[in-house]
Amino acid sequence: MQLPNHPLTHLTYCLNVHPGETLAEQSAAIREHAVAIRDLVAPGARFGLGLRVAQLASLELEDTDKRRELRELLQSQGMYAFTINGFPYGSFHGATVKQAVYRPDWREPARTEYTCRLARLLAELLPEGMTGSISTLPGSYKAWIRSADDVNAMVAQLATTAACLARLQDETGREIHLGLEPEPDCFLETTAETLAFFRDQIWPCGARWLVSQHGGSLATAEALLRRHIGVCFDTCHLALQYENLAESLRDLAQSGIRLSKIQLSAALRTCWQPGSAAALQPFTESIYLHQVKVREQGRIISLGDLVDATGAGRAGQEWRVHCHVPLYFRGEGVLETTADLLDPAFFQEVRARQVEHLEIETYTFHVLPEALRRLGVDRSIAEEYCWILPRLA
Repeated sequence: MQLPNHPLTHLTYCLNVHPGETLAEQSAAIREHAVAIRDLVAPGARFGLGLRVAQLASLELEDTDKRRELRELLQSQGMYAFTINGFPYGSFHGATVKQAVYRPDWREPARTEYTCRLARLLAELLPEGMTGSISTLPGSYKAWIRSADDVNAMVAQLATTAACLARLQDETGREIHLGLEPEPDCFLETTAETLAFFRDQIWPCGARWLVSQHGGSLATAEALLRRHIGVCFDTCHLALQYENLAESLRDLAQSGIRLSKIQLSAALRTCWQPGSAAALQPFTESIYLHQVKVREQGRIISLGDLVDATGAGRAGQEWRVHCHVPLYFRGEGVLETTADLLDPAFFQEVRARQVEHLEIETYTFHVLPEALRRLGVDRSIAEEYCWILPRLA
């Protein structure tokens, strides 16, 4: 939805919360859930959507008739699409995902081909005068990147994708940008790592690669990369790194990195004490990877997945767990969340930077403990809108 006091800013929620890998399943989610959420949040208004288009659905949408059907569905429901979550490639609900969510990574042409299909689709769906964003994984899972050749392969595939997006803009007039989404235990997990990757790899090495493949000047190639490759700033992920969200957002913007999209989300946290292990137990599950970051005496320690980590707690440690919980959830007992880090200074920075695309992302809803699912998915997401909107006003 377009924010009344900030007409350049659009707020949506990510449809990756709704199970389904096929076009039919995602279309059903629009009819059954997105419409209900719109009617709770902004009845009668044009309602923006953050699509999740899996690899299977992206191949279906190569068909002209299928793309027309999706456009007509959005138009008939008074909805528009301006962003796509292109992070999860394959199955994302109902079966073990864990580290498989990072495959194929950005070393592989399959990731580029998939992303370019998403961009072609978004160019057809995008309303006139808007840019479109696609969020994606932050290169790879960190343990898989072992050499400079791995890094060079990622840069080459990202530069190839930027060239694809530039051609698409020339052909259609629609500007699409890709947002690398820093995530715990990935190749890019902190703001500092992200700044260094753009400064030392994406811009200089990516520009040289584009010139070697397509000719032109280094300055033109770097400008292309700056326009089409940016960052998806996920507040849950960066809170896990114990970062100040307003400062991180400002540092990225001042470096010249495009803020492609901000995902508004919260993580679990607890100061370890008797009862912490029992309180976290209901959040251990077999589908998603729940990375744990522990702060002790100024150090940040990675403990891998929550399912393997709960026996490692010591009194006084602060634990932050990569489990997206609703923004309105205040915590319970020894459990808290990082929602309070989305403070006035953070939202002031969002407004000052005129970030165009904001997205609620609580994809873990269906595996959360029953007490956190009591409202049902539609009303829960509507409550997250209600939490965010006054803070943006």
